[in-house]
Amino acid sequence: MTRRKEKLLIGPRVRRLRRTLGITQAQMAEDLGVSASYINLIEANQRPISAKLLLTLAQVYDFNLSDVGGSMDARLVSELMDVVRDPTLELAGVGKSEVEEVVNASPDMARAFLRIYGRHRDLAMRQYSDANLLADREKVEVLEESARSVDAVREYFHSHRNYFAELDEAAESFSAELFLSTDEPHTALTDRLKTRHGYRVRIVPTDVMPDKLRYFDRHRRRIELSELLGQSGRRFQLAVQLTLLEFADLIQAHTDAADLPDQAARDLARVSLANYFAAALLMPYGRFLRECETTRYDIELLSHRFGASYEQVAHRMTTLQRPEARGIPFFFLRMDAAGNVSKRFSAGRFHFSKFGGACPLWNIHDCFATPEQVRTQVIQMPDNTTYFSIARTISRAEGAYNSPAAKYVIGLGCDIAYAPRLIYARELNLEAMEPVPIGVNCYLCERQHCPSRAHAPLNKKLDFDPRARGISVFRFGDA
Repeated sequence: MTRRKEKLLIGPRVRRLRRTLGITQAQMAEDLGVSASYINLIEANQRPISAKLLLTLAQVYDFNLSDVGGSMDARLVSELMDVVRDPTLELAGVGKSEVEEVVNASPDMARAFLRIYGRHRDLAMRQYSDANLLADREKVEVLEESARSVDAVREYFHSHRNYFAELDEAAESFSAELFLSTDEPHTALTDRLKTRHGYRVRIVPTDVMPDKLRYFDRHRRRIELSELLGQSGRRFQLAVQLTLLEFADLIQAHTDAADLPDQAARDLARVSLANYFAAALLMPYGRFLRECETTRYDIELLSHRFGASYEQVAHRMTTLQRPEARGIPFFFLRMDAAGNVSKRFSAGRFHFSKFGGACPLWNIHDCFATPEQVRTQVIQMPDNTTYFSIARTISRAEGAYNSPAAKYVIGLGCDIAYAPRLIYARELNLEAMEPVPIGVNCYLCERQHCPSRAHAPLNKKLDFDPRARGISVFRFGDA
């Protein structure tokens, strides 16, 4: 039996692309070598787009094929499916195909609906927790993750796929100007701060500056760094401060364009963009991507070559999305021993939760038992997307006898299709490895009979059977 090929109807996406480019249907038709009436039919979803025309479209207008092609934003579809399954909304009749149509037709409307729902949940959880806000850790996490300013900045970075071309290009040029590829970065940065701006760098004892790692003292014309910072941390903080001195206008322009909801969000975005620029300065795009490919993305080796920490290198890997020179689209997560996720980025389509911790079946939790050892795992999400995961513990700053260093685990991963390019999969038989089925977290996971389930899913009605005790105490229907 011959399988019928699925027609590719992407009219709304083609229309959005054309309007973004500011051209008419006739101009697009001339660029692509087809008739204007054919473009009109495609945009109205009355004709499917052929693979040949889709390739021509990508070549002529220089964009990533997946942005317009069949692989729509899986993360947005997944988040919208979580919402429509909430029984309080009474949308049980809405299926995945309808959700995909909404995202395909108007992703901006889909995101607006998610924001409205998020505020609805925030208000509901606040009302539920008013009696004793600190009585339950999970409720507190939900409220914290729902903080408007933090959520807005995270969404802003996600909308750019954690890549800002103008910042990356400016940082790469600035790195060449400072000769950071040949000179000692710490010396080059301190010299620039002193000769161009008149600021001296001073290493400060922890008893003088107990609660800060960097302090910009404008009046005394000096930058104070904590003695607790290692060399990679000192370089990074100097790079951040130099960014804020020399590229303040560029950072401000991006912050203004983000259309963030409040001053707290704008301040957070400004700091986050300065951190992004600093990483791009110390690990300039072209050289960093070449070394990533040469070393097969060996994070430890790259940290030595660029004088950066494990976390800095892993985070930088998620930003390699320059259209003409893309790296592997990684996701990145930082988590503490209690399961709190303090940082998350994704250049691909990995599904992150907006609240709560990570799935207990993901081996990132086991890393604290084997400090600084890399753990690998093949994981599979409920929508059957499969990923190769790398995880390892790190210490943020050196501690002292009475103040031990804070420890975190860094989770880094990519679609299983990219795994053969990684040194961490070199000796593994990926085809023989059985993926570990995980979920976003217990609140959003719909996998039945999970022995590690700690909470009931938010969007399912529970069904308790007094006659039997299952593997999990939480039993729920499929509807």
